[in-house]
Amino acid sequence: MIGLMVETIPAVEIKNLVKDFKTSLRKQMLRAVNDVSIRIMPGEVYGLIGPNGSGKSTTMKALLGLVAPTSGNCAIFGKDSLKVDSRNDVGFLPENPYFYKHLSGGETLKFYGKLCGLKGKILNDRVGELLQLVDLEGARDRRLGGYSKGMLQRIGLAQALVQEPRLVILDEPTAGVDPIGSRQIRDLIFKLRERGITVFLCSHLLEQVQEVCDHVGIIFRGKMVKEGRLDDLIAIEDQTEIILKNADRELISQITGLVEKSGNATLVRTGKPRTTLERLFLRETNREKDS
Repeated sequence: MIGLMVETIPAVEIKNLVKDFKTSLRKQMLRAVNDVSIRIMPGEVYGLIGPNGSGKSTTMKALLGLVAPTSGNCAIFGKDSLKVDSRNDVGFLPENPYFYKHLSGGETLKFYGKLCGLKGKILNDRVGELLQLVDLEGARDRRLGGYSKGMLQRIGLAQALVQEPRLVILDEPTAGVDPIGSRQIRDLIFKLRERGITVFLCSHLLEQVQEVCDHVGIIFRGKMVKEGRLDDLIAIEDQTEIILKNADRELISQITGLVEKSGNATLVRTGKPRTTLERLFLRETNREKDS
């Protein structure tokens, strides 16, 4: 019974988050996040998308306890985000991670591993495992000053995984990365999901989010304008599609009832045709502008 209860605790729970900042030139407050709520269950990949300045990074910083909410609260596996121990199970890759460029890839991971309390054979084995996971075994002894942007992002993801977190938070993980590097990072996200690791992804690259995420939230001007399962969000509600296999021209012109009686065709799938996440995003943000 206890095990079942643990499984139902959300990996991330943000309730009615509001964050105001003081502006430098005026005494009035700037509301960066306005009543945002997000719930992510263990093992899910959640994508938070929105344009620059929409409140994505502020939401993540509040979740990580780096900024205190004006109101509302954030929790990680049931623990208040403002408490230090809530971050014991979290790995974080910021948008522009800073590394000591004179260190090699292996030395970098050893450095972060020691900060997490690892040492000896356990640390060495963990470094080797992570370098293999992010496909940087061949660059283990190369200084980070010689790494490409994509390689730096992958070593950043590796350091975020040093302490074997249950939740990984990624802020624009493919920003400035070429298509090959972007694909490699997306493949790593798939690997994390296969391992049961929860991923909270912040991005403005809609194609990437559509490929890897189970749930999506669209944030615009600090407000959550759309949120839910990806398949539900991109379904076109007032349309239905029928996909046939091995159907001739005559059969295509017939109604669904005739298809069911036919032995020449297979009904592969029925359901809602899909739009793209990009079209959904533009529709919802334009609607918010007009309201």
